[in-house]
Amino acid sequence: MIVIPAIDIKDGRCVRLRQGRMSEETVFSDVPEEMAVRWSDCGAERLHIVDLDGAVQGRPVNKKIINRILRSITIPVQLGGGVRDMPTLEVYFDLGLQYVILGTVAHKDPEFVMEACRRFHGQIILGIDAREERVAVEGWKEELNLSPVELAGRFEKSGLSAVIYTDIQRDGMRTGPNVEGTRALARSIRIPVIASGGISGIQDVSNILTLSADGVIGMITGRALYDGSLDLTEAIRVSKREESVI
Repeated sequence: MIVIPAIDIKDGRCVRLRQGRMSEETVFSDVPEEMAVRWSDCGAERLHIVDLDGAVQGRPVNKKIINRILRSITIPVQLGGGVRDMPTLEVYFDLGLQYVILGTVAHKDPEFVMEACRRFHGQIILGIDAREERVAVEGWKEELNLSPVELAGRFEKSGLSAVIYTDIQRDGMRTGPNVEGTRALARSIRIPVIASGGISGIQDVSNILTLSADGVIGMITGRALYDGSLDLTEAIRVSKREESVI
């Protein structure tokens, strides 16, 4: 299982939000590519980037910064936020992204997701953000009468690389991940799952590692890394050690 550090970009800076609220941000760096290099140097095997402005506006906003990040590191990068059409998807892959995360568009235009999976097999990730088991879209501003399991189930045979499951109420709160919700989703689908939201320390990393047998292949962490309550090098070491035991 891989531990994936997150870089959320808003107004050109590396920030973390509380429960996805754009008005409740903490700025951790004015130079996001420096943070990317830092996490890469710590041994990260993949980087998670979110264009927060893009998620809200429905189009890429921080493409220049994303390009600088890609030029600064050599590890695979996955990105989400504002990708709603094929030209945008093509531009991002041309920049050098390994994976692109599709979220809002999965509900609004599922055929686009299917076509994206056909054209970029194994490189499309479905991002499912939920609040109390209701899927949220449009930068978490709109909630749907739809559960994560129902949405993911629509794409079982599409060729997705993975599903990222984020519990919005835990995101950026360091209250612990939604282990049971993540387990329930992973057991309900045949697509690999990446857990996101709520990691506060090394014990939470260990708790998510117990989901490996259920189909969880990774975890995304942000705030805990930035405020120092989780050391990325240690988290990676623990994940490898426990993975070898499992």
